[in-house]
Amino acid sequence: MAKLKIDLNFSLKRLDLVTKGLVTTKFLGNYASAFKGQGLEFADYRNYAQGTDDASRIDWKASQRVNNLLVKEFVEERNMEILFLVDVSEKMLAGSTKQLKAEYVAEMVAALSYSMLSAGDAVGLVLFSDKIVKFVHPQSGMKQVYTITESLANTNNYGSFSDIDLAVDHAFRNIEKGTLVILISDFIYPIKSEKNFRLASSKFDLISVMVRDPIDMNLPEGSGEVVAQDPVSGEVLLINPAKMRKEYGSMAASDVTKIRNLMKKSGGDLLFVETSKPFVKPVIEFFKKREAEWR
Repeated sequence: MAKLKIDLNFSLKRLDLVTKGLVTTKFLGNYASAFKGQGLEFADYRNYAQGTDDASRIDWKASQRVNNLLVKEFVEERNMEILFLVDVSEKMLAGSTKQLKAEYVAEMVAALSYSMLSAGDAVGLVLFSDKIVKFVHPQSGMKQVYTITESLANTNNYGSFSDIDLAVDHAFRNIEKGTLVILISDFIYPIKSEKNFRLASSKFDLISVMVRDPIDMNLPEGSGEVVAQDPVSGEVLLINPAKMRKEYGSMAASDVTKIRNLMKKSGGDLLFVETSKPFVKPVIEFFKKREAEWR
């Protein structure tokens, strides 16, 4: 395995700037609201308020017993558990922008962990390739962000190929029901079993984040023949981008659509981000969308 030459240890100043970007855009509020369905506990019934309450919230069985329309009231029960499943296979060390996919993911996970821990929740981490490389159990407290950051920065944790099914199955077998599971990968290797995702979505709130480099989606224009090497097998190919660009882009877009449809069918969500663009805006928009769906 080629050693990662670029240091994954991003400065505290850089992390602080990214985190402030999340906080100032009301990320914490959107995040808390987006997952209120996970952290609510039944408190009591109250009378249905016509014109104010959503009629779909009426508890018809309870209403029939007292001959009056009732809705359930809930109190928020925070202290969620969040688990990041992060792909650390060899292909995550590729990149054509200023950040490798692994660096981009490391910064995103660190910033999100910092924000989630600030909200009082417990955050954990699973690093996976073709095996489970590291398992950091969900814990609360700001020290956890350093444990997570150090794990992501350790170049010895990277290599081999990716087995997403293995990671999802590991989470299903080892993580408590109701956990928010965030799976992060480029999803370039095929998923073997839809069943794993259906089972996981029945136990967790499963969000998949697809992180792609621009070259994962489109071949560069204006270039001659390119030598490409498979990061796992080492196979070398000589390709002509001009002849392959259209087909390549179409296949990449189709790949994204297939993964998105799989997640939707399984009851999960997919967020797509590209390493050429900051992740803050798409993350904020994603959580706002989730928040709106709960209203």
